[in-house]
Amino acid sequence: MINTEGCDNLIPALVLFLLTYVLLLALPKYRAYIALASAALFVVFGILPPNKVFFSVDWNVIMMIAGTMGIVSLFIESKMPSLLADIIIARMPNVKWAIISLALFAGIISAFVDNVATVLMVAPVALTISKKLKISPVPSIISIAISSNLQGAATLVGDTTSILLGGHAGMDFLDFFIYRGKPGLFWIVQLGALASMFILLWVFRKENQRIEVKDRTVVEDYFPSALLTGTIVLLILASFIPVGKKPSITNGLICVGLMVIGLIRDTIRSRNFISLKKTIMEIDYFTLLLLSGLFIVISGITEAGVVDEISKLFVKLSGNNLFLMYTLIVWASVLFSAFIDNIPYVATMLPVTGGIASLMGIDPTILYFGLLTGATLGGNITPIGASANITGLGILKKEGYEVRTKDFMKISVPFTLAAVTTGYILIWLIWR
Repeated sequence: MINTEGCDNLIPALVLFLLTYVLLLALPKYRAYIALASAALFVVFGILPPNKVFFSVDWNVIMMIAGTMGIVSLFIESKMPSLLADIIIARMPNVKWAIISLALFAGIISAFVDNVATVLMVAPVALTISKKLKISPVPSIISIAISSNLQGAATLVGDTTSILLGGHAGMDFLDFFIYRGKPGLFWIVQLGALASMFILLWVFRKENQRIEVKDRTVVEDYFPSALLTGTIVLLILASFIPVGKKPSITNGLICVGLMVIGLIRDTIRSRNFISLKKTIMEIDYFTLLLLSGLFIVISGITEAGVVDEISKLFVKLSGNNLFLMYTLIVWASVLFSAFIDNIPYVATMLPVTGGIASLMGIDPTILYFGLLTGATLGGNITPIGASANITGLGILKKEGYEVRTKDFMKISVPFTLAAVTTGYILIWLIWR
């Protein structure tokens, strides 16, 4: 039921929300400021009471993202990803398998590391191979970018959207592997990756040149690798603690705490603040501010009853049929995420999806998993659908390669359809 005050604020809240979303799409460089300004207007107009603002922000999510970004920065600086890539390439018989292994490696890394950071780590290796063999790096960089984006839904720390789902649904690290006694998103994503690998085998079927790695990357500091491993281990251990017996920001404290340990150690070792400043600057404050603003905006539209009304509309469109609802959420998410950033989309749709499940009287898990699968993988279809894609194309542009949309989509569309269709079928079979 929507309270009377909420009803009075329904239309203003909806108008403000739609205006916010239009501006987010039209002015991507100013998204964080738009979200924060909108959040302030929700409070100024009396839609969201001031005493609810602080508690509207999911601080566990914010801290997890900030801490993970800092640890990843130290991990990249240690050159460990480059060494791992060298080891993998050395074991491959030819260019085809070297590039596919790099794409799969990028996927595995991005299950635990930010997708953009993964592309920045792995793409230079593919560029080096291409230069040595005098072949175009375009298909390999595209493959690395879309593969890293694919694995973002595999674990709690794989992508911002996964962290958002974890915070909203109360899911811990292990829940992405086994959830309520059934296979979690991790295994669904891996089978999707396996299906999409056949697409890459077709794309690179003619690249049979042999390749050699002469100079292997040297890693002098293994502590950042231990930090990243420690983050994963502690998140797993925290999963075993019952929700009521641990702070709501436990995961955030783990990520931020280990980042601080790494920064203190680097500062003591170097006896200066250069590493500290560099790591602090590597944190994406723009995304953190964007999410903070969106949390408040979503709290405002929930308070006004907008989420309830959107949920009712979805239920009406599906005729209260679970399969139609699930299908609508998955493929609408693929379509929307192909053209808009999936972070504000998922942040908005999570409470809507929960509301839909409540109206239909069902467990929301199947709809949550469908939403994350569609929204995360859908970004792979177009060059602008995911930050990893934009980063990969930016690297190619610096090298003098302008990638046309149709060339990008020759790889991305079949890759995405293979992965999404696999996930779509598996989630339905497991969670219907």
